[in-house]
Amino acid sequence: MSSKLLSRLAVVVVLLAGLAPRIAAHEVPNEVTVLGFVHPEGKTLRLLIRAPLKSMRDVDIPTVAGGFLDFSKMEAAERHAAQVWIRDFVEVYENGQQLTVPGIAATRTSLPSDRSFESYDAALANITTGAKLDQSTEIYWEQGMLDVMFEYPIQSDQSDFAIRPGLTRLGLQVNIVLRFLQPGKTERAFDVHADTGIVHLDPRWQQAFYLFAREGFFHILDGTDHLLFLLCLVIPFRKLRPLVIVITSFTVAHSVTLIASAYGMAPDSLWFPPLIETLIAISILYMAFENIVGAKLQRRWMVTFAFGLIHGFGFSFLLRQRLQFAGDHLITSLLAFNVGVEIGQLAVLLVTIPALVLLFRYVVAERMGTILLSALVAHTAWHWAVDRGTALMTYRLPEFTLQDMAAGIRLLMVIIAAAGLVWLVNLWIGSPRSFDTNVRHEGSPRRFEP
Repeated sequence: MSSKLLSRLAVVVVLLAGLAPRIAAHEVPNEVTVLGFVHPEGKTLRLLIRAPLKSMRDVDIPTVAGGFLDFSKMEAAERHAAQVWIRDFVEVYENGQQLTVPGIAATRTSLPSDRSFESYDAALANITTGAKLDQSTEIYWEQGMLDVMFEYPIQSDQSDFAIRPGLTRLGLQVNIVLRFLQPGKTERAFDVHADTGIVHLDPRWQQAFYLFAREGFFHILDGTDHLLFLLCLVIPFRKLRPLVIVITSFTVAHSVTLIASAYGMAPDSLWFPPLIETLIAISILYMAFENIVGAKLQRRWMVTFAFGLIHGFGFSFLLRQRLQFAGDHLITSLLAFNVGVEIGQLAVLLVTIPALVLLFRYVVAERMGTILLSALVAHTAWHWAVDRGTALMTYRLPEFTLQDMAAGIRLLMVIIAAAGLVWLVNLWIGSPRSFDTNVRHEGSPRRFEP
């Protein structure tokens, strides 16, 4: 190997070695937590933000020997970081209109152990009048916390405010703990992701209704397990009356457990979600096998009601995080979510039922098609049940307390009342014999035709 080539390789190695620390210093953090306060007062809205300096890459952070922060030169770097990493990506709205670009009223670098952001008053005092850290403080730059106060001009502190915390660039996963303090109203706390979208800080009932109806609609469309359950549910039916009874039974059942969960009637233990996910897979598996061996349609509303209770708990897991956006409209939000779910189910049925009719009429015989479709669903549900059941077995057996028993009794009473309601609907629409697809009203057997 020539000496010229060796010298070039040596130069490359030196350059890579020199770049290595810089590359490591600018890696995207895996998880970043941002703290914030939103406080309108008079004609000004203050937004206080605390974020780790290590999440603000490509900013010239002044340091001294050893990588410690050079506090004599930090102010310019703080304002630059606040502008390019926070201000340019956070949007604040008043009565639906986006506010103008805010001014950076104050900045401050704080120690990671600083607890001033536990309250708005302490955070405000720390940023505006607190003693700044000086050269006697030795802190590595990646450990520093950037505190910033933005000020927005507003029309009134009683307006309808919303925020889009678009801080996804700060890390792979950005969690924002945000507190909203509006004069004369209860403080509201939010734990949101940076990509949540627009968050109404004190939503009107219309806003809450629209948000949760949309959540329910897309939850059905995104939930493969719920879609497969619906498919198994409707495969044997071609008439409206029995289908209405079955869908009503499922709707009432999942609404009961969904609302009961929101009011604390469901277990709040770590083992409960994997148990419900396992039972959902088993419910799909059961319905698929019942279709294969021959569904007893006259009692299907009862089976559907039982499984609907389980699926309602599954729906509730999504709402545990989303109900923080309901404001004072809990009931409205729960009803809206159910409305969204029902609209989503209706949309699925409007596509599925005609497709099944065409499939059984022109492609495959109804009985054979029912067996094939149900077998495919059963195969998928079996693997889900095994995987989820294995995960469930890693949890310890639950220990029930008197409070758990009391909550269970209340939930059981609600379930019995709901079951009675579905039974009355069944009687009102028609007796079970009126939708037996294998028996005529006069008692003579016939072959069911779609």
